[in-house]
Amino acid sequence: MTKNDGKVYLQGHITVPLDRLDEVRQALPTHIALTRAEEGCIAFEVSEDDAHPGRFNVSEVFSNQAAFDAHQDRTRNSDWFRITQGISREYSVTSD
Repeated sequence: MTKNDGKVYLQGHITVPLDRLDEVRQALPTHIALTRAEEGCIAFEVSEDDAHPGRFNVSEVFSNQAAFDAHQDRTRNSDWFRITQGISREYSVTSD
């Protein structure tokens, strides 16, 4: 197995300004559905953090680096990217 064959994990959160919450909430189900349908997506969870208004916790697992990269490419050309542009993201990405 090469280094790029291991699973890729993303953990973190986005912090949505309160005036943009409705638009993000409306776009989220489509973003989740499209991501979960991607080849190589093992798990994809986004949930609002009850303790921090506007924070959405994100957890992703992809089968390998190529699948993760394909997800990033698709997302950059999506409505989700447009709607969440400029929103603060704090993530860590690791792999096995």
